[in-house]
Amino acid sequence: VQLQASGGGLVQAGGSLRLSCVASGSIFSINIMGWYRQAPGKQRELVATITTGGSTNYADSVKGRFTISRDNAENTVYLQMGSLKPEDTAVYFCYQAPYPPAGSRYDYWGQGTQVTVSS
Repeated sequence: VQLQASGGGLVQAGGSLRLSCVASGSIFSINIMGWYRQAPGKQRELVATITTGGSTNYADSVKGRFTISRDNAENTVYLQMGSLKPEDTAVYFCYQAPYPPAGSRYDYWGQGTQVTVSS
């Protein structure tokens, strides 16, 4: 599975960005896709995930500000980010795994896209 993320950039606090991630290759028919992020000096953390069936999960820090969605026909996941804060600054990584998860050996990660929020 290959994951290609796009949509990062520089935005002012309070602004919006939309991330996209397209999956290709030997994709599991029932899967979970999502976004994690890693800020400098911090561990990678969950942002949001969505299953093939549409079940979502969000980090408390982004609830009400970010919306995850997907297009199963296009194997694409989106992250609409609004009311951005400087603390949202991080490299955002796209993720895909079978669902239910089958262990880290089946986890796939994109290359990461930088999101920078200026104050």
